[in-house]
Amino acid sequence: MKVNHVVEGPADGEVVVLSGSIGSNLSMWDPQVEPLTSAGFRVVRYDHRGHGRTPVPETPCSLADLGGDVVELLDTLGVERAHVVGLSLGGMTAMWLGVNVPDRIGRLVLCCTSAKLGTPAMWEERAQLARTEGMPAIADSSIERWFTAEWRATHPQLSREYHHMTAATPAEGYAACCAAIGSMDLLGDLPKISAPTLVISGADDPATPPEEHGRPIAEAIPGARLEVVPHAAHLGNVEQAARFNDLIVEHLKADR
Repeated sequence: MKVNHVVEGPADGEVVVLSGSIGSNLSMWDPQVEPLTSAGFRVVRYDHRGHGRTPVPETPCSLADLGGDVVELLDTLGVERAHVVGLSLGGMTAMWLGVNVPDRIGRLVLCCTSAKLGTPAMWEERAQLARTEGMPAIADSSIERWFTAEWRATHPQLSREYHHMTAATPAEGYAACCAAIGSMDLLGDLPKISAPTLVISGADDPATPPEEHGRPIAEAIPGARLEVVPHAAHLGNVEQAARFNDLIVEHLKADR
């Protein structure tokens, strides 16, 4: 799978791969690009299978498929080692990379994510909803998980844009990634991750609440640290961009 991607920042900068949420495209990382490139990083953003401009897969995919796409992308770009910042499905993909290809990974930032989220039946039901009722129905519920009610009320135009982002995602692409989440269970593998890891959770995230998801990840990965950001729901990188940017840049620059 050749994933659609955009590369920005200095050619000689350390590479940072940004991996996003299900139902999103690479533009969800717009708030992070300037802070990272200004800090000297070369930023690679991409669309998951069946999202944005990446082709829809013919069959349901696994987390190994999504992680393999990142490895192939790094190979295509001639990058031996990269930092990975992932949110939600992107965070799951980042954890898979940390477990399975540790030699390719520098530092990890795991945002608003989970090592095991729901059941296969729950995600199959979500996939069927996308197929039968259409992606606007998915977007109606996801926008309420992505942002707090206060943020949506004060940012109506951005809320509409993010709603459209999910509504425009192909139903079969969304369903394929639902299968990857439904079959995922990384809990037992987390102690294998050796990359220096920062876990960031949104205090008001209804999809992956900090105590149920962020803290267990941070406690299982050796040396990992948890930061809980107030007034942030699931897309905390957008709702509280300044705080997320400070935390991400600080963590990625720690070896310099």
